[in-house]
Amino acid sequence: MSPPVEIYCDGACSGNPGVGGYGAILRCGTTEKELSGATGETTNNRMEMTAAIEALAALKRPCAVTVTTDSQYLVKGMTEWLKGWVKRGWINSKREPVLNRDLWERLMELSAGHDVTWTWVRGHDGHEENERCDELARSAITAWRQERG
Repeated sequence: MSPPVEIYCDGACSGNPGVGGYGAILRCGTTEKELSGATGETTNNRMEMTAAIEALAALKRPCAVTVTTDSQYLVKGMTEWLKGWVKRGWINSKREPVLNRDLWERLMELSAGHDVTWTWVRGHDGHEENERCDELARSAITAWRQERG
């Protein structure tokens, strides 16, 4: 395995649903890369997941990865809920179809080749990388709106 990679990610939504953006930072040693993007009519949870998806998709080889996010939905989904959902045919504990199944499946696929640790941090609490990811996500929303008038 290559050196450990740190991923920081965040999603934002202007309205929920509304225009959404994501931001991510990938760090390996002293090398750092920022990713961001936006889309219309989405939810905050989908943008949180998209940030992790885009960051994991950017990895070029199998590695040990720590994903840090302020989304309990994302962390609990990946560490606590996912196995049960799959076992029950994508039905949640309320006996309803799992929301965002497409993104959960993509996260499973992208995580499979790596040793991934999912870590939660409190949002908007001064965590430098989390604050930067939030800034990237919000800037992407602004740019998306400007491009579309």
